[in-house]
Amino acid sequence: MPSSRMMCCPAAPSTEMSGLIFDSHAHYQSGQFDPDRAGVLASLPGAGVAGVVECATDHATSQGALALADQYEFVWAALGVHPESLIQENASTRTRFGGDWAAELAAIRPLYEHPKAVAVGEAGLDYHWPVPKDAQLALFEAQLKTALELEKPIIVHDREAHADTYALLKKYRPKGVVHCFSGSAEDALALARQGLFIGLGGAVTFPGAKRALKVIDALPPECLLLETDCPYMAPVPCRGRRCHSGMIAHTAAFIAARKGISEQTLLETAAQNARRLFGL
Repeated sequence: MPSSRMMCCPAAPSTEMSGLIFDSHAHYQSGQFDPDRAGVLASLPGAGVAGVVECATDHATSQGALALADQYEFVWAALGVHPESLIQENASTRTRFGGDWAAELAAIRPLYEHPKAVAVGEAGLDYHWPVPKDAQLALFEAQLKTALELEKPIIVHDREAHADTYALLKKYRPKGVVHCFSGSAEDALALARQGLFIGLGGAVTFPGAKRALKVIDALPPECLLLETDCPYMAPVPCRGRRCHSGMIAHTAAFIAARKGISEQTLLETAAQNARRLFGL
């Protein structure tokens, strides 16, 4: 049975969605799942979840993402180094590699040979936290090159770093997704024209998410991926609780209503987009 923490918000919309939810960005290795990780993951297919991409943030979580992918048929792995790992004391970037991100990327490189390693990431830029800018720019550029060399998509983190993120994406033109998109509708359209997907999660349901509404209005479903970034950013009406992939049903219902289409149509399209991007 789902844990009590899984039942903390109203039931998902009643639309028939068995096997339609594809969560393109999750972090089930988070310590928030330590008490009941196996139970939560085992319950997801019953909540309509057909696919999850577990996103790594360093070498240790890259290995962990592959371990989860081996254990659960519906889980795939993205491998890489998050910019925040450059300063996080418990990240393997520091504990094992002493801050030498190039050595860490070299250690991750053989892991991409695993058949369920489908993307590079989570990689990108984060100017919200005091991460040395030169280091994270070099780290992101190195992972963009890796994605192109391996012919894999990249999962892009962009927080308060739009101009530099978009400039590097324009320079390298990878396939991939800008996750938890926070830019303008004009930015989203430009990235979509470049062939990138736009990842939307529970934050679009928050009051005051006016830019997100404009992005939803501007883009066709064929340009969108749905995600959670769980355990973070649970959608309304679950806001403030630990998020899990089944909650995408609420995000999908919100976006579908905004676009005047059925929830099932949106979920099917987003899942097809994810499978095409990740080569599944």
